[in-house]
Amino acid sequence: MTHRQIMEALSGLLLGLFVAILSSTVVSNALPRIVTDLHGSQSAYTWVVTATLLATTVSTPIWGKLADLTSKKLLIQLSLAVFIAGSALAGLSHNTGMLISCRVVQGLGAGGLTALAQVILATMIPPRERGKYNGYLGAVMAIGTIGGPLLGGVIVDTSWLGWRWCFYVGVPFAVAALIVLQRTLKLPVVRREVTVDYLGSVLVSAAVSLLLIWVSLAGSSFAWGSWQTAAMVGGAVLLAVLFVLVELRAAEPIIPMHLFRERTVTLSVVASLAVGTAMFGATVFLSQYYQISRGKSPTISGVMTLPMIAGLFLSSTVVGRLITATGRWKRYLLIGGALLTVGFALMGTVRADTSLVLLGVYMFLVGTGVGMTMQNLVLAVQNTVPMHELGAASSVVAFFRTMGGAIGVSALGAVLGAHVKTYTADGLTALGVTTGGGSGSLPDVHTLPAPIARVVESAYGHASGDIFLIAAPIALLSLVAMAFIKEVPLRTAQSPEQPTEEKAAAASTAAQG
Repeated sequence: MTHRQIMEALSGLLLGLFVAILSSTVVSNALPRIVTDLHGSQSAYTWVVTATLLATTVSTPIWGKLADLTSKKLLIQLSLAVFIAGSALAGLSHNTGMLISCRVVQGLGAGGLTALAQVILATMIPPRERGKYNGYLGAVMAIGTIGGPLLGGVIVDTSWLGWRWCFYVGVPFAVAALIVLQRTLKLPVVRREVTVDYLGSVLVSAAVSLLLIWVSLAGSSFAWGSWQTAAMVGGAVLLAVLFVLVELRAAEPIIPMHLFRERTVTLSVVASLAVGTAMFGATVFLSQYYQISRGKSPTISGVMTLPMIAGLFLSSTVVGRLITATGRWKRYLLIGGALLTVGFALMGTVRADTSLVLLGVYMFLVGTGVGMTMQNLVLAVQNTVPMHELGAASSVVAFFRTMGGAIGVSALGAVLGAHVKTYTADGLTALGVTTGGGSGSLPDVHTLPAPIARVVESAYGHASGDIFLIAAPIALLSLVAMAFIKEVPLRTAQSPEQPTEEKAAAASTAAQG
């Protein structure tokens, strides 16, 4: 395929990915307003995000496995339709419970878009050329991430629209993506008459869900060292063990266990888990920091995240072209992991009065690190597996990245809530104000008396710095894992099952001899 033919085929795919990113990020700056309007708590704020990540996590390997069995084009259109339905219903929410449920439906669609975008790209393009096109995926993600918070802020700040339009705005883009995909995406369909491992799907979903419920409730609803903790953690471990046993016996496992015999796959999974935990777990609360701790509007909060998105955009596009030109990729993983670690460590110094210029520099480092690592970990795995397992292998990396994100959001959200409560109580005590239990709802600092508002702003600023600081050693773990990945030059053929140019040349020479 020529570059033009590839870009025509990818146009609908990129538009679909843009819809998924836009619909996710458009809510980020609106969430403080949404949760406040629906009288939700810090826990509800966390679960509005976690629900989507959880649904994305558990559905990603299923979508990826289905991609190895049936039409990838039909699957991505189906995932778009599910995403549209979830978005439209979320806009009708009248309480946080309904909103969280609708976000689960959104997550199911997003899981398909996340897994299938990488699989379809890998089906069309050999690894050596894939770096450049991964750069295009990264650029689309950056544009969606830039446009989403800005658009969401404008919608929330426009009185005649309101936050519900944050969910409706992506629907026409998704419909357009469906039409473009139907016209431009032409892939060979290789159907295999096998059954999907539904038991494995149920077990992995239950294990991850139970773990996340424990993380979000421990420390608030019950103590970390309580019998509830023992029951939930023990149950999650038991379900995970049962899942592994089922996968070892399944004819078509959701996550083929033999993939983990490859060192590159195992280390990439560990690195992706850590990157997801640090990235989602820390950055999802940035808009809350700007709106509560700094008193910014949703629109301005979106503008404030531009340095991070600029770093992501530049690093993903530039590094993608460099990888295609040289065939080398490990150096960029290591540089990205180092930048991610340093960026989060510096963001750990954030308080309510931190210089916005300095904070912008720190966010730029984090964004650059994400752009260098996220797509290229998938590329490293795709370079080691045969064509018929591209879907499963790609979705395994995405699965653990989003699972790490879901765990990070739940755990760091719980830490944030506990630290805010402590810092607020200390500040109010210093003012001589008697504190009660409180409603647990997110505060609207603009309605509070000035002295109390300053206490709340300081509490959220300090607590935000705490979770960024926790994200730094998690990012360091990803750097250590990436350091042990063995670099294999990117193939010029689609699959290890096909001979490379070098092997073909060697075979020709031997035949002539």
